[in-house]
Amino acid sequence: MEFLYYFLLTLFILFILKVFSQTNKNLPPRPFALPILGHIHLFKNPLNRTLQTLSNRYGPILFLQFGSRPVLVISSLSLVEECFTKNDIIFANRPISIAGDHISYNYTILTWSPYCYHWRNMRRITTIEIFSAKSLQMSAKIRKEEIHRMVSSLFRRSNCGSQHFDLKFMFSQLMFDIMMRLVAGKRCFEEFMDLNEQKQLHVLLKYIFAPTLQLDLGDFLPILRWIGLCRAKKDMIKLHQKRDSFCQSLINEFRRKKTDSSTTTLAEDKKKATIIEALLSIQEAEPEQYSDDFIKGIIMIMFTAGTDTTSLTLEWAMSLLLNHPDVLQKARSEINHNVQGRLLDDSDLAKLPYLHCIINETLRMHPAAPLLVPHSSSKECTVGGYTVPRETVLYANIGAIHRDPKVWIDPDKFMPERFEGVQSEKEMGFKFMPFGVGRRVCPGANMAMHVVALALGTLIQCFEWERVGQDQVQMHETNSGATTPKANPLIAMCKPYPNMVDTLTLSKV
Repeated sequence: MEFLYYFLLTLFILFILKVFSQTNKNLPPRPFALPILGHIHLFKNPLNRTLQTLSNRYGPILFLQFGSRPVLVISSLSLVEECFTKNDIIFANRPISIAGDHISYNYTILTWSPYCYHWRNMRRITTIEIFSAKSLQMSAKIRKEEIHRMVSSLFRRSNCGSQHFDLKFMFSQLMFDIMMRLVAGKRCFEEFMDLNEQKQLHVLLKYIFAPTLQLDLGDFLPILRWIGLCRAKKDMIKLHQKRDSFCQSLINEFRRKKTDSSTTTLAEDKKKATIIEALLSIQEAEPEQYSDDFIKGIIMIMFTAGTDTTSLTLEWAMSLLLNHPDVLQKARSEINHNVQGRLLDDSDLAKLPYLHCIINETLRMHPAAPLLVPHSSSKECTVGGYTVPRETVLYANIGAIHRDPKVWIDPDKFMPERFEGVQSEKEMGFKFMPFGVGRRVCPGANMAMHVVALALGTLIQCFEWERVGQDQVQMHETNSGATTPKANPLIAMCKPYPNMVDTLTLSKV
């Protein structure tokens, strides 16, 4: 116990020395900080709202001390532009963390890797094999089949008397099935599974592939790790074991299939190619450079980054539409005008500009990751005329920018029309950044937009949607690490439109 007192005293002295050593530096504005803790005592969930409140008080650039870590919070267009143009390479790294130490295969996974040759090579491979225009076109059939399968299930259940539907659960299932088919050529949730089995599997998958990029208290206060008061390390080790086992089993399954399968033509192999098959082919060409850990890292990113964020966007979009039936009706009129006698598919999306306006407005009001993924500075730099020390964690509060009244008219109002005439996200510049910005912008943005547009459009086309009760759907957020889901899952009622009954009945999906 005496050692602990001396240790804490030493930490306190070091903290005071550090504070005084920074007094001569031109640091950004900051609130009063407590010894050792810094500004940790100021925070409540959701973190993005707390940071916005602090920025409203102290300004759009804020320098905080999270325990031993300096943190920079920016919440204005000019500062975001400065960080991700002039200082883009400096802020292209990720902060070291407990999660990264134990679940990133020594920081070799795309989202965790520092900016270096390895990261650029991984980015190139994932872009070519997964997110290129050609790859998106090849995966269109999978997206269409899984979305139509979801719609057919809704149709059957509504005919059997079901009235209330858990859309959060439904959207999450959809995304896991799409990703599993892209990765391994099979579904997570099969027709023969009963509802309890599906829910048990869903809980397991949500646990294994929950986003883990948010920093933990133990990352800011290392003493908690040293004296055994931080559970994050044990939790991350356990999580990594489950993730690694899940992904390795998928790889091993493909190796067994390749060994046991009869000979097939090259055309058949190409037609049935999955992400695992493509990555195993790359591994065969250069086995020393592309290990199983490399393949598992890409599989993990597909599930962690591609399922939760997209299903949340669908849930927020449907919540907004249920609260604004006039917008819902306008979207359905647009779809009916362009598509008759069949279900929506990818080729129709270009003819539905208002649908895209709804999605963009949803992403503006409820970006899946309102603070983006944390960045870290590789060296000292200048932002907004202030000095930013090396290894400072950067939070870009795009959620605050998306609702800034200086940038948007009536920012808290759901108004899809504000995006009319906008052909791409790039046209909006730094005022609209739901998928990030700079060289570490999300590579899967186009895939996410295709899934959300087709799923949302098909649900609008096929069903008449209503709220449960007369009250508006509650739009409160909760904090779940890097993302901000709805505080309460969306439950809604629906019934098929009469003019879609024959189409849904004849659907083979």
